[in-house]
Amino acid sequence: MPELPEVETLRQDLAREVVGRKIKAVSVANGRSVRRHPSAKHFRALLEGRTIKSVGRLGKYLLLTLDSGDTLVVHLGMSGQLLRVKSAKDPKPKHTHVVITFTQGGELRYVDPRTFGELFVSTPPLKADGTPLSPVSGTAGGDGAAIRKAIPELAHLGFDPIEDLMSWDRFGALLHQHTGGIKALLMDQSFTAGIGNLYSDEMLYQAGLRYDRPANSLTATEVRRLYRAIVETLADAIKHRGSSLADEQYRDLFGELGDFQGSHQVYDREGEPCRRCRNPIVRVKSGGRSTFFCEHCQV
Repeated sequence: MPELPEVETLRQDLAREVVGRKIKAVSVANGRSVRRHPSAKHFRALLEGRTIKSVGRLGKYLLLTLDSGDTLVVHLGMSGQLLRVKSAKDPKPKHTHVVITFTQGGELRYVDPRTFGELFVSTPPLKADGTPLSPVSGTAGGDGAAIRKAIPELAHLGFDPIEDLMSWDRFGALLHQHTGGIKALLMDQSFTAGIGNLYSDEMLYQAGLRYDRPANSLTATEVRRLYRAIVETLADAIKHRGSSLADEQYRDLFGELGDFQGSHQVYDREGEPCRRCRNPIVRVKSGGRSTFFCEHCQV
């Protein structure tokens, strides 16, 4: 499943490719992909003739703000891809469920074999003066609160490590409210938005923490280490344009693979030597998922 670095890579590409473009037509081949709407026609009507003004992100959600004040929200689910093509004549991949055609030419295609992802148009609440709330606060960073207010469907999401800046004291206070294992908490989208199975393993390795350490047991030093590991791991993965695993399911906007998989320290490295201590990386099942860690370096 694409996690925060993969979705942020797409956001950066979309910001360069589609901002300022007017939507000429929208076609929907699979209604499940727009299931929040009463019909595909209703979904299309909210998009056609509109211009994309900005592209944002919160957690694993992409946010394309329109000149109507509405926001097109895209969630890739388990296997979704967004692909930008210059010509409608380019062959469409199998499982292409939604196609957005621009008046200036080219298309944006939503491909999703497993159909767990979705697209929907969100209409923001109105401010006291009758104007719609904007999902962008206009400040550098810390825009998560503005997004949650403007897009009620995303109000349930926890803090985004890129969009919501916080002190590690605040982070520690949030951790200490929970007694469960730290990995499960990091993957809980109502606690932290955007982190999944892969990056939680990498972050905990960098921080030297076991996946099953109770969140409220971390010392102040461990809280700082973990917060730094979260921010640095995400930044590094974004710099390398995300991770494409063996199934090559994740592709960027242009159909290219990510490059961070070569830098994984523990994920999918069962039996291989730890790069710190040379002991073998271990895989266990936790919460129905594989967890990779070093028994010697993580405590």
